[in-house]
Amino acid sequence: MFISGCLPPSSRVGDGRIPRRAGGFLLLAGLACLAAQPALAEESKLRVLILSGANNHNWRETTPAIKAALEETGCFSVDVEEKVASLKPQAFEPYAVILSDFNTFGQDASVQVWDAAMKKAFIEHLQKGHGLVIVHAGSSGFYDWPEFQKLACGSWGAATSHGPIHVDRIHFTDVKSPITAGLEPFWIRDEFWKDVGVAPGVKALAYVPSLTTTDKDLPKTANILFTTEVAGARGFAIFLGHDATAMKNTAWRTLLQRGTEWAATNKVTLPPAKDWPATQADAERMAK
Repeated sequence: MFISGCLPPSSRVGDGRIPRRAGGFLLLAGLACLAAQPALAEESKLRVLILSGANNHNWRETTPAIKAALEETGCFSVDVEEKVASLKPQAFEPYAVILSDFNTFGQDASVQVWDAAMKKAFIEHLQKGHGLVIVHAGSSGFYDWPEFQKLACGSWGAATSHGPIHVDRIHFTDVKSPITAGLEPFWIRDEFWKDVGVAPGVKALAYVPSLTTTDKDLPKTANILFTTEVAGARGFAIFLGHDATAMKNTAWRTLLQRGTEWAATNKVTLPPAKDWPATQADAERMAK
């Protein structure tokens, strides 16, 4: 049984972060989560499978950080699969969300990770109302699999680039999305991709203004956060999160948590972090 989302026990309505008009709904959601503890806690949590074990980034640090960020909400039960090529078609069945911290970037493209039966099982599972979440370079593989790339929202493309890791400010393009609604701009120390190879039909939620060169391309070339819906499946991609240090940032964690809840349920009830990185100094503090 899956719940539709819940607030962590530490959340409070009416503290200036959550509008009071939404308080009733959020409080009920939070009580539903609390009511499930402890006897039904694990049974009622949203189950997430993280694909890991290979990446051109340090997955040995990022995967545990992703797992911890989701589990700290109290609403997710997270498993990690490091032998992605060994999965069987039925492996996806228990999970509301498949999260990719996995890629084969730079490896021999002729070596197939999954055969046609696995790919079919993966897509059919997601089309039952489940979700795919992409973290940073988690879509930089399966380039010859169009159905995956559509749900992944985008990936490192021929024109994609990035500068050195630094602290920069993120603005929201779409403030009406359940994922970003009520969130303020934030600062983060990270690697910022420019000109992500974007799939057709995706919605851009956030961008990095400093990556644009003219007002004309604002924010097109600097989009960094996306959602999509394809044939009953939902896709959420956050191209922030280059390393475990970036994943300490509470705004990043909020977006991962809310995006994963949306991918699982098509709703968002999880609140933003109280310690929000509203300044450059906040981001630098969180990166220590």
